[in-house]
Amino acid sequence: MRQALYMAVLAGLRWDRKIREFFTYLTEDGKKAGKVALTACMRKLLTIMNQILKNGTPWEEVSTKANS
Repeated sequence: MRQALYMAVLAGLRWDRKIREFFTYLTEDGKKAGKVALTACMRKLLTIMNQILKNGTPWEEVSTKANS
């Protein structure tokens, strides 16, 4: 599970604006070496996926609400 989330976050950093903004916010806030920030992004991704499954909403609607 961890490997799948890790790879999904790496792809998200490149292609998803909200994940990239969250990662940038964390690294500018002083998280060391990006590893802690990557783990936080993995958790954020899990919460977004949970909202998608729970509410049946598309990715864009969920990601804008979850990252606000």
